[in-house]
Amino acid sequence: MKLRATKWWTPAGLALPALPALPALPALPAMPALWVLLVLAVAAPLRAGERQIFPAPESAEADIAAALQTAAATHKRVVLDFGGNWCADCQVLDIFLHDSANRPILEANYVLVHVNIGQLDRNLDIAARYGIPISKGVPALAVLSEHGELLYSQRTGEFEAMRRMRSKVVTSFLEQWKPANQG
Repeated sequence: MKLRATKWWTPAGLALPALPALPALPALPAMPALWVLLVLAVAAPLRAGERQIFPAPESAEADIAAALQTAAATHKRVVLDFGGNWCADCQVLDIFLHDSANRPILEANYVLVHVNIGQLDRNLDIAARYGIPISKGVPALAVLSEHGELLYSQRTGEFEAMRRMRSKVVTSFLEQWKPANQG
């Protein structure tokens, strides 16, 4: 069987490297434009090492304490986002949290804390304190009241496949857990 090189094009007209074309492959559905944008937004900075959303693991306790002070003063809730910069699903969740639909909800109602779990070997005590089973996958979220009470803990890896979800899943989550008296 002879293979021929084929240049692939994205919906935005960007050329991808030539890949071998295999005869008799079933036609694949067109990739949604949003997915292409997410892949481009996440993959390029990751290759360049620029997109670092999770701070050093050592800062987690101080970051949570500062977030709880801010939440108490502003009557917001705290969202703890457990993950790592190496995690593509964590990167997608962060993109969704800050997109045009979710950013206003997030900023009006929450203080966001990224908790770096290293290579699944750091801040496991914090994850356990908030009922997050890291073994189920990341990203994993917990929601705290303005007083630090645990309101929600992701226990079954609900967001660990963020790449296959849509932004409206994050919108629903933020709407469900926002304080009643906030925006």
